[in-house]
Amino acid sequence: MKLIEKRVVLHFPGFEPLDGVAHRARYERSARQSAAVWGYAVETGAPDAESDPLSFEVTTDSGAGTGSPGWQTKSRIHMVDHDRLVSSLRSGNTLSQIVAGFRTCAQIMLEGGMAGYFRHAWRFGLFFLFPFLLTALAIALTAQIAIMPYSLGFSPWHMLWSGPLALCFFIFAFLPFSERFHTLHLFADWKMAVALGRMDRADFNGWLEDRATAVRKALDEEADEYVISSHSMGSSVAAHVIGILLEREPEIFNGKRVVFATLGSAILQCALLSSATLLRARVGLIARCPEISWLDVQCLTDSINFYKVPVVAVSGHADAPEAKMILIRVKQMLTREHYRKIRKDQLRVHRQYVLGPDMKGSFDFTLMTAGPMPASVFADAEQEKLPA
Repeated sequence: MKLIEKRVVLHFPGFEPLDGVAHRARYERSARQSAAVWGYAVETGAPDAESDPLSFEVTTDSGAGTGSPGWQTKSRIHMVDHDRLVSSLRSGNTLSQIVAGFRTCAQIMLEGGMAGYFRHAWRFGLFFLFPFLLTALAIALTAQIAIMPYSLGFSPWHMLWSGPLALCFFIFAFLPFSERFHTLHLFADWKMAVALGRMDRADFNGWLEDRATAVRKALDEEADEYVISSHSMGSSVAAHVIGILLEREPEIFNGKRVVFATLGSAILQCALLSSATLLRARVGLIARCPEISWLDVQCLTDSINFYKVPVVAVSGHADAPEAKMILIRVKQMLTREHYRKIRKDQLRVHRQYVLGPDMKGSFDFTLMTAGPMPASVFADAEQEKLPA
């Protein structure tokens, strides 16, 4: 197997309020963890001045004194974050965010999204419903507190104190409690899912076109391998951006070794909406591109992904090559104590795809994007296939 000396990575992070600088800092921390576990050396460079998207170089090598043949790999990482979109979706006061969230919930139901979630991945369906049911329950309790005097047969004048009490319950009790579950953030996440499905927002469409142009420049760099990695909602963003490039230049990847790695992918979060015809078409373009090897990394204990669901076929392309499923277990990447601490926090478990491991396992994000072996080696998800 020929080791990789130069790699270009285009990483599309998930839906988090982090810009490129913050994502780079997370990558650096995860890379140090990976290097300590696997016994190699890593150096994460500073961000390139005025790079757009933010880019930096990562150098990994076998390290001195290992007794093994020396190797060195340089990877140029481009962080194609969508923090600008996250900020715009989280703007507005709390009331407007709640109203917009429930409007989005209705849109997803009417477009068949919820039915599709429960048909293909019932746990993802529960993930969809949870923030809306939690907030609906809180609104019902708030209303019950407000009309409590009337319900007990007291004079309606008593609502002069029960109304403010109900408002205090919602603002000072429910909202801080709901932040433990990132409720309003999830409302914004579903708004983005609808926007990427419908493609009816000029700001989103213009941003995607702009990112496609920036990614096109990054692909001009010479490399042994090009890895297009994406996490969660970032997979839908990546599918749109790479789809745009294939629409513009069908031969763009000719002569290149390209790996499209979707980690805890949420493509079907958007693609199952009836209006998402353009996204589904772009999924088909990617699947049919002979130069692209699509690796779909899924996890049983992650409820926020479509476990064992063939994304290409479900997107309407049963005749196209299916993405290679790689099934991992978070509990095999972390110590027992560490896993016990995070297992009840589903968003934290969902982030583990791009975080550093505690011990050697069959998957490692840093090795996939900056290690010496081709990213396609992870298609054989066996520990002995990874570098010792």
